[in-house]
Amino acid sequence: MASAPTPPPPQHPPARKAQPRPWWLRGLLGALGVVAALLAAGAMLAALGLALAYPNLPDVSELADYRPKLPLRIYARDGTLLGEFGEERRIVVPYEDIPPVMINAVLAIEDARFFEHGGVDYRGLLRAALANLGEAKSQGASTITMQVARNVYLSSEKSYLRKLYEILLTFKLEHMLTKEQILEIYMNQIFLGQRSYGFAAAAQAYFGKPLKDLTVAEAALLAGLPKAPSAYNPYRNPKRARARQLYIIDRMLENGFITEAEAKAARAEPLRLRRGADDDGVRAEYIAEMVRQTIVERYGEHAYTAGLQVYTTVDANLQRAAWRALRNGVLAFEQRQFYRGPERFIDLPADPAAREAAIDEALAALPDNDTLLTAVVLSASPTKVVVTRGDGGTIDVTGAGLDPVRSGLDAKAPPQLKLRPGAVVRIVQTPQGWVLTQTPEVEAAFVAVDPRDGGIRALVGGFDFERNKFNRVTQSQRQPGSSFKPFIYSAALEKGIMPATVVNDAPLFFPASVTGGKPWEPKNYDGQYDGPMTVRTALAKSKNMVSIQILRAIGTDYAQQWITRFGLDPAKHPPYLTMALGAGAVTPLEMAAGYAVFANGGHYLPPVLITRITDPKGRVLLQVPGQQTDEANRTLPERNAFVMSQLLNEITRSGTAARAQATLKRPDVYGKTGTTNDAQDAWFVGFHPTLSAAAWLGYDQPRNLGRRATGGALALPIWIDFMAQALRNEPVHELQPPAGVAFSGGDWVFEEYAGGNYVRRLGFEGDSSVPAAGDTAPEGERRSILDLFRN
Repeated sequence: MASAPTPPPPQHPPARKAQPRPWWLRGLLGALGVVAALLAAGAMLAALGLALAYPNLPDVSELADYRPKLPLRIYARDGTLLGEFGEERRIVVPYEDIPPVMINAVLAIEDARFFEHGGVDYRGLLRAALANLGEAKSQGASTITMQVARNVYLSSEKSYLRKLYEILLTFKLEHMLTKEQILEIYMNQIFLGQRSYGFAAAAQAYFGKPLKDLTVAEAALLAGLPKAPSAYNPYRNPKRARARQLYIIDRMLENGFITEAEAKAARAEPLRLRRGADDDGVRAEYIAEMVRQTIVERYGEHAYTAGLQVYTTVDANLQRAAWRALRNGVLAFEQRQFYRGPERFIDLPADPAAREAAIDEALAALPDNDTLLTAVVLSASPTKVVVTRGDGGTIDVTGAGLDPVRSGLDAKAPPQLKLRPGAVVRIVQTPQGWVLTQTPEVEAAFVAVDPRDGGIRALVGGFDFERNKFNRVTQSQRQPGSSFKPFIYSAALEKGIMPATVVNDAPLFFPASVTGGKPWEPKNYDGQYDGPMTVRTALAKSKNMVSIQILRAIGTDYAQQWITRFGLDPAKHPPYLTMALGAGAVTPLEMAAGYAVFANGGHYLPPVLITRITDPKGRVLLQVPGQQTDEANRTLPERNAFVMSQLLNEITRSGTAARAQATLKRPDVYGKTGTTNDAQDAWFVGFHPTLSAAAWLGYDQPRNLGRRATGGALALPIWIDFMAQALRNEPVHELQPPAGVAFSGGDWVFEEYAGGNYVRRLGFEGDSSVPAAGDTAPEGERRSILDLFRN
């Protein structure tokens, strides 16, 4: 059998010759290989860097007990904030006390997925990268955790190394802390402008309210600040701040944090920004500075960051009244002074936009001073001056509102005095309308103490703390003039000179042989001499000749020692007859504390300002014991204090301060005016049983205050203005006579007993030289007190 034929081998297509790869493909593959190698190497280096860098990152465990730098804060006795010192204004608020509206506003604009990501938002990174490809403006992708890492631990340097550390630190923060802890740190740490750190401080700085009371619109505005606190500051850039606020409201709506109705209401809500640092009216810069100096002296520079809280004796309402009364008094005085001309001049371009810019720049360079507002003159004539405040509107000043600047409207006024377009001036609004005025050169001081415990209730050391920080209440040593006389009269009471004692008001002359220097011929303020008069009348009319005669009678050395009972330094009141006219040196605080001795029945209580110091958690570091009147601090017999009060009451009823009772319409006010030689100082010091206060007005470099410049004309109105507010709800409190005094012969006299018999010193009832029936005074005392004062 023949074998089967062998099948032919399979047919393969002819082999193709291998084609070389295109050059570009070979190059691409090679490049990819290099990149892969580099990436691998980079990853290895990055891993090595991570391994080396991570252990060296800052320890974040301390943030679990977050303790930022806290300023020194000073409070009134009711808890009202009076001032704070430190680089950072901060109010730390725990996470649970931060209102949801504030958290949502921040999350909407800064990190909407904060509670979802692990510190780095990769979706946010991708979104930002895509947005940056198609937009001129770049978008960031920093999460809140990354911002905490950057703000708490890292510098503002921009480099890849710092960015690497930021990411590493972000992971570490997310690992060590809860989301709530991280957000709490952010909300309290971030800088928001106006020296404010954290949203609670910003809520106070911008709106004058606590964080918990913010509206959606207010929260949205604050949430826009972290990106650029200066650029979005609503004071400096209101339009830009408003645009960002609206954008954040939209983002809150998009993220479901608010409803459409809430968004609509927030967009329509007008923002009421806090106008200035002390919009609540408590202007206590001088008090705050006094406290600052004391605390830093005790605790050192640490006081600025330790969060110390200092509580004072200050009454916030009385402080408001004192500050306003002083300002009113100074501005009223200034409106009667010679006009010194505009503060500066600017060019007003014809182009409206350029003109508006020039006006805005001028107003910014010369800010308002509370009610003393800055304005630019647009037109001026003898009957009307038109000014602008830069808000697009104008103000017409006419009639009496031009009186303070009449010399500047005169056709012959020199260029520097002339009111013309472009002049930068000051205006103030009064109940009668707008008034053109000028920044005062004169100064003033006011202080009120409580005679019952020595607490300083109000203190204003000058017209404007920012202009001059010199505290005239405590640092200015000035002659008290006739306001010093009550201390001399008090000494005289103990020598037997009573209110009804008659003294001759007649000219006096002391030759050089008596004075040991130049001849001295003192005069009464009005140049009039009224002859014999009672001590009561002499003090009410502030007769200088009578005061000198009384001091001669009791002796200058005796009087010099007597004034120490009022806390006064005898070294500043040399034992010469000029002491009767107040030629020594005192501060307003010394005068207020001295008169308080009359008010409280004879007790000297040193003025007190600080009552308590605590740490940020409220733990008491220092408690100052309270003062009260008792026999241990009695420096004046009660009868002496009472009779002097009656004399001082006569002054406010019929004497040089009669305006006090007439205006206040109450009989329980007491005090004395004072005007120094050449009218360089104007004083009024007076009291109510609950308050003793001193008002002073003058120039820092002493000079004449002008015609009719007296304590009654210049200082008394400040005191009355204050007391009108301070005593508004205070019932009438007339002093009751203590044991040892009696009303006899038409006035008060001292009663004494000697050997069991009633004694009335001679001279207590005018110039009678015959003892009253029943008196048993020695025969040698039976002469007229008037004889003591005859030349």
